[in-house]
Amino acid sequence: MISLKEMITPIPYRIKEETTLAEALNIMKEEKYSLLPVIDNYGKLSGVFTRSRLFQMVKQEKPLPTPIRDFVKKDVYSLQENTSFKDLEEIVRNSSVGTGVVVDAENRVLGLFTKADMVMGLLNVTRTLHLKQSLQTAMDHAYDGILLADDTQTIQMVSPSLLELFNMEYQDVLHKKTDKVFPHFQISKIYESEEAEVSDFHEINGIKYIIHRIPVLQEGRMVGAIVKIMYRQLNEVNELFKRLQKAENKASFYHTELKKSEKAMFTWDHIISDNSVMEKIKKSAAKAAKGRSTILIRGESGTGKELFAHAAHNSSARKDGRFVVVNCAAIPEDLLESEFFGYEDGAFTGARSRGKIGKFDLANGGTLFLDEIGDMSLNLQAKLLRVLQEREFYRVGGTRRIHVDVRIIAATNRNLEEMVKEGTFREDLYYRLNVISLFIPPLRERMQDIKLLSEKIMSELNRVIGTSITGFEPQAIQILMTYHWPGNVRELRNVMERAMTFAEHGKIKVEDLPDYMIGSTKVLVDETAVTQEESMVESAERHAIETALTKTKGNKAKAAKMLGISRSSLYDKLRKYELNEK
Repeated sequence: MISLKEMITPIPYRIKEETTLAEALNIMKEEKYSLLPVIDNYGKLSGVFTRSRLFQMVKQEKPLPTPIRDFVKKDVYSLQENTSFKDLEEIVRNSSVGTGVVVDAENRVLGLFTKADMVMGLLNVTRTLHLKQSLQTAMDHAYDGILLADDTQTIQMVSPSLLELFNMEYQDVLHKKTDKVFPHFQISKIYESEEAEVSDFHEINGIKYIIHRIPVLQEGRMVGAIVKIMYRQLNEVNELFKRLQKAENKASFYHTELKKSEKAMFTWDHIISDNSVMEKIKKSAAKAAKGRSTILIRGESGTGKELFAHAAHNSSARKDGRFVVVNCAAIPEDLLESEFFGYEDGAFTGARSRGKIGKFDLANGGTLFLDEIGDMSLNLQAKLLRVLQEREFYRVGGTRRIHVDVRIIAATNRNLEEMVKEGTFREDLYYRLNVISLFIPPLRERMQDIKLLSEKIMSELNRVIGTSITGFEPQAIQILMTYHWPGNVRELRNVMERAMTFAEHGKIKVEDLPDYMIGSTKVLVDETAVTQEESMVESAERHAIETALTKTKGNKAKAAKMLGISRSSLYDKLRKYELNEK
């Protein structure tokens, strides 16, 4: 905003009380001033000599050599140089005097402020405000992130797209120093160099961006800076992003495929949860991982059982050995035995001429992860039991015993106890596997994890599929928080990938979610229209319990089974929500 000091009319004359009528008359005639400031011996304002006082002296026929001392107006109102434009406008509007005297903090005269000055200043301010309003409108609709800083490196304007990218609010940014709010922008560099520059690639939440720093110069002096954050796929950077992502994805694919069969990729840090039960399970699993005992990981499909297996291997004494994965449900029955134990030369038609080593051989000295072990045939279960008991086996078509040192981690989403009763799973193998058992709760029992997981998944998918999604609209996150997630974390990831692919405005909206989610949660969303995340979770949980009790006509055991939780957990929740336990 233009300052008062920039609008005043400077005056070269400094008159005192000793100044004569003739001198004052000549100055007013030549300069057309309506008043003259009068100063004391210290150069400070002591009064004013106005045109009306001049007329009084002439009317009284005072001689020209007469000092103006007796006609100086003492009770004058001066304007401070730091007076705001808004206050100044009000003063001039209500003032009967056409001219005011402007002084500094020590009451020394700086100049005169006339109504003509006021009009010119108002025009300049109006143009400045109009320009600022136009600039703000442009920034509000800018595709990139934009930041404007003044000559003191203080942020004056910022675009909504920049705030959205960094998940910030206006009050977090405006009128604060650039290097304090955005130290990684390194804006202070161009205040020293006064040269525009473009940064290397940076990344936030999986979104790559580059920083364009532009100095603003006026008459050779640095008066500010513009920072442009390019993160959406504009033509000027789209090809750069594509080439970089293509190279990264290709390297990531080969790196991942190379490591999948022999190296655990995840640690306990990759298992993200804010749920107390999950944290307790992680601690128990970390303790179990340090031993030699077999670990059985149980839970619904998509809960992250494989992550626990990877993390257990990486925190065990065998972490330098191989981590070999076998999906018992994905390999045909007639090939599963050869996959496990390998085969000798000529063991069957089509076999390799030199034979093949099996997964147990590969995992020797390391860990063998048997995923979906509940889908293994009874015949193979017997052979697996022998290996677990005696630590040795025969290759298919072979006669030589192979000794191995392998730690077994198994996982299943099936009810092994029921399978044992039905005779489809060996009881002795069940007890051999069930030394240390971990149950991973489904996502519907830890709804507070949805926000944490969705943020993590969003960051990963932004990097993989090249999107620039920064968050959710409130209604969309509410639907996520009230959905029952039968597919657990795997389903959440699939939903996120679909929604991020269809999202067009930087944030996921309701229409970007699958139709089946919107339909199944519509009533629940209407009934739980609350703003606090914890309230949404509790309201959804209460509604699910009430629905289950209604459908089972109050049968707690059946309701607990329907909800996928233990009966004791159900009673805890009934007490928590003060629901009728009769």
